[in-house]
Amino acid sequence: MTKRVVVTGVGAVTPLGLSAEDTWKATLDGRNGIGPITAFDASEFSSSIAGEVKGWDANAQIGRRQARRTDRFAQFAIVSARQAVADAGLEITDDNRASIGCFIGSGIGGLLVLEEQVHLLRDRGPRRVSPFMIPEIIANMAAGLVSIDLKIGGPNIAIVTACASGAHSIGEAAASIRRGVADVILAGGTEAAIGPIGLAGFCAGRALSTRNDDYEHASRPFDLNRDGFVAAEGAGVLVLESYEHAAARGAPMRAEILGYGLSSDAFHVTQPPADGDGAARSMQAALDDARLDASQIDYVNAHGTSTPAGDLAESNAIKQVFDGSAATAPVSSTKSMMGHLIGAAGAVELLLCMCAIRDGAIPPTTNYETPDPECDLDYVPNEARDLPVARAMSNSFGFGGHNASLIVGAV
Repeated sequence: MTKRVVVTGVGAVTPLGLSAEDTWKATLDGRNGIGPITAFDASEFSSSIAGEVKGWDANAQIGRRQARRTDRFAQFAIVSARQAVADAGLEITDDNRASIGCFIGSGIGGLLVLEEQVHLLRDRGPRRVSPFMIPEIIANMAAGLVSIDLKIGGPNIAIVTACASGAHSIGEAAASIRRGVADVILAGGTEAAIGPIGLAGFCAGRALSTRNDDYEHASRPFDLNRDGFVAAEGAGVLVLESYEHAAARGAPMRAEILGYGLSSDAFHVTQPPADGDGAARSMQAALDDARLDASQIDYVNAHGTSTPAGDLAESNAIKQVFDGSAATAPVSSTKSMMGHLIGAAGAVELLLCMCAIRDGAIPPTTNYETPDPECDLDYVPNEARDLPVARAMSNSFGFGGHNASLIVGAV
């Protein structure tokens, strides 16, 4: 018999709040988390706006010594993981620590430290490069540091699939629990790449919105006048457990992971096919895994990045999979409020799906002003909607054609 997998705890650090609950409340209110970049002078960049985490004090959160030796992307992961463990009421002891795993991915890793150290090498020579540079920049270090911080010794991996990293991490963690690899796995994603080189790369690729003077309305998924995504940072971590393990310890069961699908576009390094074929196969695989029909999905949290090609492809994919059901399944993109968290996006967005199920409310797609005739679904424009949600799907699609879809439901 296949093991059921439930979510017992959540944690998040996002442009909309320093906790999962604060992020959810801001999302439901349709608040904007995007603004002019403050981390450095971005005035010469074609896009100078981002979804930055506000009020972040690494020294206060993880201590001055650790903060000094840890890239921002790993700092976000450590704090989100601590929140998730506390939310789950999970006590880590010598008896159980070897059965608790950690699957936390990142699309880019420690880019901020890498850029800083390259400047040191150029300006002051190799002797000035930090001995902590490599441990700070490698993408697996968020998962590694979380396991060290919490002293958990179960399976520990880091999945790197660009914008699908967080979703793939959760899906693979659920699959691992079903196989009996671990009783509990902390799963999610993290990202902090808002620095000169990261921004310059996205600008050069013409991927970002250039609405610098109208940043509150820059991220506008599915709108006819969308012009690119808004870079953002943050982390989301979920505590996943087998149903039996959670029940035995009387843990709060916040949701159940029902289905997981993944696929490859096999098409282009950054662009999806216009028909959304890869995305459609990912969604259908998740439905098949959950043994559900598309008509049984009450809400779709779209990848919805606000790029012309991406939003069209996803809309076409949803119509293909949902067929006649698409007209009645609300679809929204919460990236409209916080921007694109890259490797953390899938984890944060699945967390929001869980909140939608709990509260019977669907977050809006803000800044939706001019309908696109080619994107003609119900995108929950501008205001949250009260609606019972029993099952929700979350989509994440990454550069390289990596696709992931997750289905979560009430326990």
